[in-house]
Amino acid sequence: MPRRELGGRVVAITGAAGGLGRALVKAFLSHGARVAALDLDEAGLALLPAQVLALPCDVTQPQSCREGVAQIIERLGSLDVLVNNAGISHRSLLEATDPSVIRQVMEVNFFGTLNATQAALESIVAARGAIVAVSSVAGFAPLAARAGYASSKHALHGLFDTLRAELDGSGVDVLIACPSFIRTGIERTHLGADGTPASGPRTVVGEALDPAEVAERIVCALERGKHLLLVGHVAVLSYWLSRLAPALYARLMVRRMRAELGRS
Repeated sequence: MPRRELGGRVVAITGAAGGLGRALVKAFLSHGARVAALDLDEAGLALLPAQVLALPCDVTQPQSCREGVAQIIERLGSLDVLVNNAGISHRSLLEATDPSVIRQVMEVNFFGTLNATQAALESIVAARGAIVAVSSVAGFAPLAARAGYASSKHALHGLFDTLRAELDGSGVDVLIACPSFIRTGIERTHLGADGTPASGPRTVVGEALDPAEVAERIVCALERGKHLLLVGHVAVLSYWLSRLAPALYARLMVRRMRAELGRS
């Protein structure tokens, strides 16, 4: 039996209109949860299943997060689980990247997650619920041409590892999920060095993962009370190699990302 039953529990998912977000919505519904979907993309929210509570929300604005949480509690009665999935990325060498691009990535990926978590935390603690942070291989290892993205994901690990320690004994689980590359179409929203959309194809290491598979793995890890989830063989290999042989990992990673680095 799973440690945490999701049947009837209220799950809020940020970034729910994106590729992985939609898959997470479907996965939690299939496990019996009641789902609230939060996103800026109102057109995307309208495409979600009818039983989903779809709410426009800008995670970079603390007040928007507080209002979203209040609406969820008012309409669904509680908030038991928060899945922090909203995020953006960029593709550009640090030396060429305008600092505003790094700040924009941090605003969504780190501060947006912080805003949503702080807004929901009181309800989740009262429910002895759970918090999920969708991170990445870039959350524990370097990723060339994405220094801002990697910084934002590394920051999430510090935030949620600390929060887990602070909540020890409260009955609240904190899961950090680290998938490798996913087939979500996120590359269409990557920022370039000047903040405009990045050009050129995204480099993928290994076979890109199916969003539905990633979402199901996340839900199952949450049910089992896991603290860290590595999704895909690339994520597992990267985790251990970056710890046991960090210099070798960096060389191999740069070699695979050579096209994006503009090197032959």
